[in-house]
Amino acid sequence: MRRTERLFHIIQILRSSRSPVTGRALADELEISLRTLYRDMAELMAQRVPITGEAGTGYVLDNAYDMPPLMLTADELEAAALGAAWVATQADPSLARSARDLVAKLSAAIPQELRPIILDAGLKPISTTATIHEQFDGTLLRRAIRDRSKLQLTYQDKNNQLTNRLIWPLLIAYLDNVRYIVAWCETRQDYRHFKTDRVRSLEVQSDKYPARRAALIKSWEEAMAAKQKAPA
Repeated sequence: MRRTERLFHIIQILRSSRSPVTGRALADELEISLRTLYRDMAELMAQRVPITGEAGTGYVLDNAYDMPPLMLTADELEAAALGAAWVATQADPSLARSARDLVAKLSAAIPQELRPIILDAGLKPISTTATIHEQFDGTLLRRAIRDRSKLQLTYQDKNNQLTNRLIWPLLIAYLDNVRYIVAWCETRQDYRHFKTDRVRSLEVQSDKYPARRAALIKSWEEAMAAKQKAPA
């Protein structure tokens, strides 16, 4: 375990404990010697982490202490790297660019000794299907979801017929290499799933839909569960 990770774990252990933790207990949990543990505690105190106590009596972390948001473990960094790599290959172009920017910002913000983890995590998503090409700006769709804005769609169905739909976009669902807009369709008065590569035009409306998005998503989930339970 790298020292940076070890220091992080010490803070985590102290944060989760309601009583002083002895140096021996910390050393045993981290599988290090007492001498190494004492050096680590001295380093944390030198960095002004508010730890009180000393060898033999136990250590306590001030309840008001808040860890820096980017004090991440190696596993957390690998999860971020894999997630960003997946988004870079599966999301719309603007979100893919943001995923690559995220990796660059993380690598600049974390300690130097952890940068190889985010830059070369040894984790790579692989897809054997063709990349989706959409005819609209994915940024507009994601903004409409956040703002609860209605959308006017021109949609091409599986029979190549064009229809106009007024929808309330709830979320984007990712299934293998296919993306769907999950929405309440005012035109059909029901929940519908629209493949993004069949959307021929998308226009954000000025008015917002009245219901809470969380409530609509819950209703959609219940409707999907009921369909799955229904006899064939």
